[in-house]
Amino acid sequence: MSDQKNNTSKKQDFGIKRGPGRHAMGMPVEKAKNFKGTLLRLIHYLAPYKIPIAVSFVLASIGTVFSIFGPFVMGKSTDLIYDTMMKRSNGEIFLLDYSYLKLLLIVLGGLYLMYTLFSYLNQYIMVTVSQKIVYNMRKEVSDKLTRLPLKYYDNNTHGEILSRISNDIDNISNTLQQSINQMITSIVSLIGILVMMVMINWLLTLVTVITLPLSIFITKFVAKKSQKNFKEQQKILGMLNGHIEEMYTGHKVVKAFNHEKESEKKFDSLNDKLFKTGYKAQFISGTIMPLMTFVGNIGYVVVAAAGSLLVTGGNLSIGSIQAFIQYSRNFSHPIVQIANIANIIQSTIASAERVFELLDEEDEREDAVSEVDWSILQGEVVFENVKFSYKQDQSLIKNLNMRVKSGQTIAIVGPTGAGKTTLVNLLMRFYDIDAGKIMIDSNEIQLISKGSLRSIFGMVLQDTWLFNGTIKENIAYGRLDATDEEIIEAARTAYADHFIRTLPDGYDTVLNEEADNISQGQKQLLTIARAILANPQILILDEATSSVDTRTEKLIQKAAEKLMKGRTNFVIAHRLSTIVDADIILVMNEGDIIEQGTHQELLEQRGFYWELYNSQFSLDTAV
Repeated sequence: MSDQKNNTSKKQDFGIKRGPGRHAMGMPVEKAKNFKGTLLRLIHYLAPYKIPIAVSFVLASIGTVFSIFGPFVMGKSTDLIYDTMMKRSNGEIFLLDYSYLKLLLIVLGGLYLMYTLFSYLNQYIMVTVSQKIVYNMRKEVSDKLTRLPLKYYDNNTHGEILSRISNDIDNISNTLQQSINQMITSIVSLIGILVMMVMINWLLTLVTVITLPLSIFITKFVAKKSQKNFKEQQKILGMLNGHIEEMYTGHKVVKAFNHEKESEKKFDSLNDKLFKTGYKAQFISGTIMPLMTFVGNIGYVVVAAAGSLLVTGGNLSIGSIQAFIQYSRNFSHPIVQIANIANIIQSTIASAERVFELLDEEDEREDAVSEVDWSILQGEVVFENVKFSYKQDQSLIKNLNMRVKSGQTIAIVGPTGAGKTTLVNLLMRFYDIDAGKIMIDSNEIQLISKGSLRSIFGMVLQDTWLFNGTIKENIAYGRLDATDEEIIEAARTAYADHFIRTLPDGYDTVLNEEADNISQGQKQLLTIARAILANPQILILDEATSSVDTRTEKLIQKAAEKLMKGRTNFVIAHRLSTIVDADIILVMNEGDIIEQGTHQELLEQRGFYWELYNSQFSLDTAV
């Protein structure tokens, strides 16, 4: 739509996809503006599932406890075997208590089996709950998108909207499904391991805990160093993807102007920057685990040395040392996991906040409920003292008055930004007027439901919209209950039947997502066929021939003339030669109708229309 205040950008969100994988140690985290409020609101979505969530937490806790007892039982087995060997080395005749060893092994196997079973049940419950929550959230967002006014889509890029309903909700889903459970199991593991270590020997536990501040210091230090590189990496990645998108979508223009080399140079430059920044970020963050392992090994050496002294002094058994070493090696894992999950949850709350911002957007004005029986529609349209502005302090249409009689063809012309398409948007209530009245057959459209109002309109736009499906399905979009014969007849009337039958699969030819396997003119003929099938009482043609060749333009005009016959028609025209036969031509400038009349009458006035027409005629003659 040429003069609609449309800020929609074609550029998508090329940032790194949000999700658990993004939040490795050292990665930058998007922070929520209102963490507490958003968290409470997200918890509200969990409320209907509080019982299964509570059961899941209990299962996770019990399963973790089972796994914690594993090293303790293994230590008992080691003590049994060690004691037997020591007694035999002293010359004693001592047989290994196989029944006790067997019992210990059965208990050990049972513990790990129960851990696996409880983990499975816990995961099953959380997957079910998280998917139900996300299902409800997606449904709520989908319902919201249908209620948002057109200005929301004008003021937000497609990529931004899609990011909220895909990446952000996926991030929430992954956190609900995995991170919350991991947080619970990590906390239980940390407490359980600490308790078991204290039970074995408090002195060795103190030695292990002393290394903890060093681990935390290393993590924070390295994360701080790597964070700026990750942010720079994300920024350059977005620039690189944006460049690739531009070169891909405009590859014909690039080739036409011989800019392939410049495009390659820019790509190589960005790719080189991305390599260097990514290398620094990954290298620095990659030092965390070696450093953590080094600190852990220091603790391991100290525990092993101190434990050996305790064993030789008879204060501790070798099985207890074995169990303690296993516990000490696992002690840092839940801590690192909790830190990572806290990072993920912070980002998840930011994602939830973005979703909630969409849900909190103001809906379209409450729709009227009255329905109108349009079976006897005449098609008279009246604009009475209409005022409208996209922004409160910038008035576009100031005081518009217009009367269109039934069956007339009204052409609307004017420079870009004059308000031509805005007029149509107001007529169909894509936007609501600020003041005045718009009436169809004496029915004020503000008092009629949008569904009832729009059922009488048919539109053929400059930007053809066809979806991924067959040609037959795209035509039938005008009336879903149409028969194959009616679809074919509509195509014949629109002069589209011939080219459709030349395609490999005829009416069953599948249009791809961009519908670029047919020409622009063929697309326009299909949209006209769709409008013919819908059989609207009032027709809107928005510069339908502006981007096609002369031969196709003539064909589209012939199809449009058939479609317009016997209807009230609004034609937004760029080429003035196409509307010379209109009943009334409205000349708009800066939101007002400054001239109106037939083509001949307006030429005789030698005003704004006369200047427009002659400027186009001069250009056409020059060409």
